[in-house]
Amino acid sequence: MSNSIVHILNNDCPHCLQGKVFKEKNIFLHIGFPKMNEYCPHCNNKFEKEPGYFYGAMYVNYGLTVAQSIATFTIAQFFFTENFDLRIIPIIAVVIFAMASINIRLSRLLWIYMFKNYSM
Repeated sequence: MSNSIVHILNNDCPHCLQGKVFKEKNIFLHIGFPKMNEYCPHCNNKFEKEPGYFYGAMYVNYGLTVAQSIATFTIAQFFFTENFDLRIIPIIAVVIFAMASINIRLSRLLWIYMFKNYSM
């Protein structure tokens, strides 16, 4: 399990663990929509198994965004005196927008790794 997390964070191919899923070298410090390799440059594994394969990654992205929003709210509420201060909402929005590019990449990697062939 810990090896899979390392490979996901390193943008490694789930099949050979040597090629890269995204064309960018550092997937976490890149702004904009991700550019994926269609096939692994090392083992020629196709990442998008069928049309619409990554629609499920949207649900993973939603889960990541909700978790980050709850964590941001939990941390930010310690800096305000009222239980629910409306000034927390813009803070949560800034975190969501700042993490959007990272969440897209991370959700696609998690989606690919959830459906990789573990019998090999």
